[in-house]
Amino acid sequence: MDHGTERDTSHGRPAGRGAPPPDPVTGRVPLAVVVVDRDGLVSHWSSGARRLFRLPRQEAVGRPAPDLLPVTGVLPGTADDDAAYDAYADYDGLGPGLESSLDGRLSYPAAGRARLTVPAARRVDVLWWAYPLVGPGPERLLVLAADAEGLRGDRADGGAGAASAERIAPGFALHTDFPGAEELARRLPEILPSMSVGESARIVAQVLELGYPVLEFSQSDRVPVTPDWGVPRRAERKARRERAARALAAGEPVPDDLRDEAEDAEDLEYAAVRERLEFLNEVSGRIGTSLDLARTIGEVSRAVVPRFTDVAGTYLREQVVAGEGFPDGVPDTTTMWHRVALEHTDEPGRWDDVVPVGEAMPFPAHTPFFQCMTSGEPVLVPRVTEEMGHAVASQFEKRDIRPLSTGRSMLLVPLKARQVVLGFMILLRHPERPVFNDMDRVTGAELAARAGLVLDNARMYTYQENVAETLQDSMLPHIPDRMAGCDIATRYLPGTLLGRVGGDWFDAVKLPGARTALVVGDVMGHGLNSAAMMGQLRTAVQTMAGLDLPPAQLLRKLDDLAQRLGDTHLATCLYAVYDPVAGELHLANAGHIPPVLVRAADGGSELIDLPTGAPIGVGGVPFESVRVPVEPGDRLVMCTDGLVEMRGEDIGVGLATLCESAAHPAASMDDACDTVIRALGARGGRKDDVALLMTRLRGVEPDAVAEWRLALDPAEAGRARAAVREQLHDWGLGKQAAAAELLVGELVTNALRHSRTRPVVLRLVRADTLLCEVDDDDHELPALKAAGPLDEAGRGLRVVSTLAREWGASRTRTGKTVWCELTLPRR
Repeated sequence: MDHGTERDTSHGRPAGRGAPPPDPVTGRVPLAVVVVDRDGLVSHWSSGARRLFRLPRQEAVGRPAPDLLPVTGVLPGTADDDAAYDAYADYDGLGPGLESSLDGRLSYPAAGRARLTVPAARRVDVLWWAYPLVGPGPERLLVLAADAEGLRGDRADGGAGAASAERIAPGFALHTDFPGAEELARRLPEILPSMSVGESARIVAQVLELGYPVLEFSQSDRVPVTPDWGVPRRAERKARRERAARALAAGEPVPDDLRDEAEDAEDLEYAAVRERLEFLNEVSGRIGTSLDLARTIGEVSRAVVPRFTDVAGTYLREQVVAGEGFPDGVPDTTTMWHRVALEHTDEPGRWDDVVPVGEAMPFPAHTPFFQCMTSGEPVLVPRVTEEMGHAVASQFEKRDIRPLSTGRSMLLVPLKARQVVLGFMILLRHPERPVFNDMDRVTGAELAARAGLVLDNARMYTYQENVAETLQDSMLPHIPDRMAGCDIATRYLPGTLLGRVGGDWFDAVKLPGARTALVVGDVMGHGLNSAAMMGQLRTAVQTMAGLDLPPAQLLRKLDDLAQRLGDTHLATCLYAVYDPVAGELHLANAGHIPPVLVRAADGGSELIDLPTGAPIGVGGVPFESVRVPVEPGDRLVMCTDGLVEMRGEDIGVGLATLCESAAHPAASMDDACDTVIRALGARGGRKDDVALLMTRLRGVEPDAVAEWRLALDPAEAGRARAAVREQLHDWGLGKQAAAAELLVGELVTNALRHSRTRPVVLRLVRADTLLCEVDDDDHELPALKAAGPLDEAGRGLRVVSTLAREWGASRTRTGKTVWCELTLPRR
């Protein structure tokens, strides 16, 4: 601080009220710094502590803290407290508060004075402050102490001795002999919980510049922890204010001491209000740092412990936790409340078994909890009596919660948003800490109002995310892991934008001839409109794939459809048809990034060179297709640009990384997908959603395919059944022969009946299933019919539907294909 500069001590109040405030007095006193770990042992003993207590560091570090501080002191609030400053009565122990702080019984800041007996029979009068350290690390307690000798007397020079001991604020500095001092200095705003962040930062900056520990005090500063001996007792202040009020009411002059006392009390009340506002502002800055509901719940609970309370339990309504939208109506005795967070300063594990996080329970009407949740107002219980403790404990079967609640002060605050109670917080203070009062009730209500707003924002975001993810999931297909001649694995990663709804999609469609259509597309843009457009295009691709259109022709018709739907959206699309019998890929591209082909022979990977084409929706642009021969074991990798594109980076870098990661050996298709995602996700900066489809092209061996051409003669149905029976026996599938004969007989009979000029083609493909296909030149697809008892037709497809694992029909360029599958035993 700048010495010699006067600071206004009126705190912004109008002048003219009595005598002008005194000039602030400032000074510096050497400060002893002692850090106590969680085992009660001294872990740091500063040079100031060595000078004050006359004990070298090597003799102090590692020893129990109570053994190093033999104290005689005075009990605050006793007759001895009113005696002269030099007069001490004997007190066996470490002094009230300090003893409890050192052995861990106090979990909140405390302060006081004590007389220490140090080596060489010297007694030192000290002022001390104890601050519990909250957070990770072995340190538990920070004890600051200063020689009170420097504060005695009335020095005319306005130095340290003239400072009022009523306003004392300890500051902490870096010490070259303390490795952890820098971290503690950064945590000063948490160590001094009643001090504003700005004031704490100013003290840290000042002390760092000076380079040694100081004790800063001023007549105009509010202290973080006020020693009980430094402020007139509350009862005396109240009595003096009442006497001053009676004098004013009677028209009598108010004595100067009473007037000063009233003004001092007003100053204290103003400081207390300011402190509460600073606390609320600090809490507001610590909560709501994200829209994640779970993280927000944790922030709200941690913000009040231990500064405002020693235990904070947060309960939310079931609908809020489940992300099902805004809860309706006033809670009642059937409303389920989920315990979503619990913060406390007790020993670890004390609360975990009795009131575990995640438990759901209702609350009966006679409890204060029910009163809080139904009225929407805070409920203050100064002390939980044994009777009330028993009533609360009755809600917990086979668990005795009375030791955790009885005798403590309790404040219940509702978490509200738009006048609806979303949840509530149970705040408890230890019995030795001051009880909650009316000001705490007001503070708690304001805290809950701010927390309720933050939780509601997180709840709405979670709800919107759930809706968006449900919509996205409903639009994406559920592709089987194995299809005819190929294994498939997929990944979809939502973008980082709000709502996470995008236009990326993938699909796999079963085609005649044991072929599979593979498609990946990306509607440009984000949001519900893009997702809706994606759904329409994906449905259109499925429909046109069922017509067995060539890839280039399918993209042409998809572009025409997009033109009819409107020109507000463009989309890229990559369409590939895999023929496992012929061992080739037939591909066409509409403005999409090229696929990667990983060769099984040498493990190499390459981008398939094919015409890029224009995006779907541009209109009037031709599309071209290419055929690429493939071998069994090759892998095809198709993805959207969100996986390889990154702002500020050439897309070629992403494509090169895609090729490299796709070629990495993997134990399974899922592992291969994860390898690609990790490699490209490690670059960071991804904002777009990602669709990835990876296919292992297993192929079908030539001897696993059998085909017959049947003349348009009804007698050919019998020959077809005999041929199928013989082929299945050759394949070692004699157990499936009877069912296959029956299915083939029905399909061939229907084809012979409806075919016009071209022969009927029967094909058997032995892959993961036994595929039976029958082709004819009739374009009318068969359909199931409700056949009556006297009808001669309509029963064939019912037999097929009953016996087959799956069946279907699709149009081809020359007619149609009707197919069915039978399950084969695992090899």
